Amino acid sequence: MAFKSKTPSREKPGKGLTRRKGLQTRAPMKSAKPAPAAPPSPAEQRAAQKKALQASTLRLLEKARREAAVRGVDLSEWESEFLDSVSMRVKTYGRAFADPDKGATGGTLSVRQGVKLREIRKKAQTAKPAGRDGDDEPA
Repeated sequence: MAFKSKTPSREKPGKGLTRRKGLQTRAPMKSAKPAPAAPPSPAEQRAAQKKALQASTLRLLEKARREAAVRGVDLSEWESEFLDSVSMRVKTYGRAFADPDKGATGGTLSVRQGVKLREIRKKAQTAKPAGRDGDDEPA
């Protein structure tokens, strides 16, 4: 037994459903789920990790310089030159040291460079912010 609608049909008996209007859009219909992208190859993953590590190192170097400037800490000439040269080498070569015995194989800084960077950041963080101490007020 077939389903019979209780509403009167405007269609001719025996004819299937038809659309009065055409589709409202001319764009092709999209599937509900996009096709899954192919997973990155191991070489692509290593390259992405290397690039992320370089960007992270450059952000740390810039953050150290910015913290020192905000807090009014005068970096020594050596410390300023250190931050400049290390950031330049990371941008140019992808890492700041050449001897694999001095740091991690995939690292961007050698062990000693990492220690010096932490010392510079600690120096900037422990200093009082500029203009906050009571010594600046005229007596």
